[in-house]
Amino acid sequence: MIRLQKFMADCGVDSRRKCENIILEGRVQINGKTVTELGSKVNPTEDIVAVDEKVIDPMSIDKVYIILNKPRGYVSTVTDPEGRKTVMDLVWGNQTRVFPVGRLDYLSEGLMILTNDGDLANKILHPSYEVTKVYEVKVFGHVDDGMLARMRKGVMTEDGLMKPASVRLLEQLPNKTWIEFRLNEGKNREIRKICEALDLTVDKLRRVAIEELTIQGLPLGKFAFISKKELLDSLGINADGTKVAHRKFVSQKKSLPIRRARKQLRGKFKPANDRKYRGFRKEEYYQTIDSIKSVKAEKALSQKST
Repeated sequence: MIRLQKFMADCGVDSRRKCENIILEGRVQINGKTVTELGSKVNPTEDIVAVDEKVIDPMSIDKVYIILNKPRGYVSTVTDPEGRKTVMDLVWGNQTRVFPVGRLDYLSEGLMILTNDGDLANKILHPSYEVTKVYEVKVFGHVDDGMLARMRKGVMTEDGLMKPASVRLLEQLPNKTWIEFRLNEGKNREIRKICEALDLTVDKLRRVAIEELTIQGLPLGKFAFISKKELLDSLGINADGTKVAHRKFVSQKKSLPIRRARKQLRGKFKPANDRKYRGFRKEEYYQTIDSIKSVKAEKALSQKST
């Protein structure tokens, strides 16, 4: 006898956590009887389990593992009630139902894993495995030593203390700064909340690696199939599911000292917490972009008419 949510995950319904919600919603039947208790157990060789009135069977499901380089403008879910495009629209040609492991928000891009192996998905997401995720984040303005020190120390948010495993400066542009974050826990919107707590505005956020698994060589919006062994090796997980080691992603980008960054700018820069950048935050991003485009269009039209 095994727990119902584990059986469902093994059948590729969804991750174990999501399966628990499906049970609580009353969408699961065992031998024709609806169950809503998370403590329910089933005998895989005798009981008939159905989800949304469709029988599920672990022996009839081939496990599929996909890595995707998600672009902006896609929701990291199977379906979206608002009708927006989802990551499922990008994995064309795949006949097996898969689901995303974890999420990247609508405006974020980068590496995602999709699979129908609910048990493996649960291991990747579980905090005890401490799976390291690497992000490259571009913020508006110039980031100084004080801001980096506060990021490394961690900031208190409404969801508690959020502290990255590491933070380093990658590149200084005239009006923006590239930073690398490494996270072990991966709380919901953790990087954006850290930046918001320091009054910084994120322009671009992309996940470049999960342990040793990377998007290198995978174009934006494209996906590739990967074997379970390759996936487990990249994540440092044994075939029996035990975590054996951390597979550290080694970036080819060197750290940029703050002094060198300031020298490149020659004293002409605005600090990253300047109020002028707030209009580019997530909730106002598209309105601000549309406003800038409108002003440029009006200016071009005026110049043309004169």
